[in-house]
Amino acid sequence: MNDPRLYPIALTMINGVGHILGRNLLQYFGNAEAIFKEKQQILEKVPGIGEYTAREIKKADVLRKAGKEVDFIDKKDVSLYIITDDMYPYRLKECADAPIVLYGKGNVNLNNRKILSIVGTRRATGYGNDLTEKVIQEIAAAFPDMLIVSGLAYGIDIQAHRCALKYKLPTVGVLAHGLDRIYPHAHRETAIRMLENGGLLTDFPSDTNPDRQNFVMRNRIVAGLADATLVIESADKGGSLITADLAFCYGREVFAFPGRVNDKNSMGCNKLIRVNKAGLITCTQDLLDAMNWEKEEKKQKGSTQTVLAFDEEPGELSEIEQLLRKEPLHINQITLQLGKPVHEVSSLLFDLEMDGKIKALPGQMYKLNG
Repeated sequence: MNDPRLYPIALTMINGVGHILGRNLLQYFGNAEAIFKEKQQILEKVPGIGEYTAREIKKADVLRKAGKEVDFIDKKDVSLYIITDDMYPYRLKECADAPIVLYGKGNVNLNNRKILSIVGTRRATGYGNDLTEKVIQEIAAAFPDMLIVSGLAYGIDIQAHRCALKYKLPTVGVLAHGLDRIYPHAHRETAIRMLENGGLLTDFPSDTNPDRQNFVMRNRIVAGLADATLVIESADKGGSLITADLAFCYGREVFAFPGRVNDKNSMGCNKLIRVNKAGLITCTQDLLDAMNWEKEEKKQKGSTQTVLAFDEEPGELSEIEQLLRKEPLHINQITLQLGKPVHEVSSLLFDLEMDGKIKALPGQMYKLNG
């Protein structure tokens, strides 16, 4: 088989090669196919590889398993997102441990203009379910195309998906197993409905069971796909806290609703707020204000195109400063207008901020100082 999808998939199936080492190999060799066609002696000399991993790369069984997955993809009409492709979610690509490949089903734009992850306890109370619905209803009224991401689990997750469907927002469920099954089975009907306006996403190949450790790995995708993560209800331990912590480490915005000090279902939220890993919000408007989404939307509606107009000669101003002379911009807008990678733009923004030339605003917005 000489299918270009074969080698990126095979790269994820090598014993001893995780997502970070896999990305390093892609950078070192230029593409996945070159990794598998290189001589073992050369592979052994690559930093981080060694004799054992080089031997694993050269095993024929790896490509055989990848070929089986390609057959599954074609048979089930699964979309494949490869980290080197333009269609790969650019927000997730910024994360160091982003998966090499993603498998998806449905009808969704993973590079949607605005993406919010909503997570919480699996033992949601009536209060938590009602709050989830209220937030999504109000978001749908303000931004009818916002993408809602969650994990299809019991509790807040499934409530977020069902409310998104109810109010006609696209929604994506990130799975901890392959696309040959739905877990939990009780959510199968909802998952099927999501394929019409949203979809299902996973970095696990078919025949992968929903083992406990997979849910922790799944959480990094829930966090990395979105501009912000909202925790509705959470005990002092649980997957939603892991997701929030990952989002915080990725430099994304994290928000949480506070609860009573003696309420076990709010202990996690209160802790996130106490240790400054989540912003305290009491309503949907707090979230929109913190992300500057509403102001950004009004500015975009007021102008059908971006025109760079300056009152004076730009002189020694950088490209970014020239963009910000008109109005504050989100990092994604700056990236698109400059046509540069996100990691490069982030570095430039940091330098300008340290020099006091620009100022960072909530929601990854930036404005010119002065």
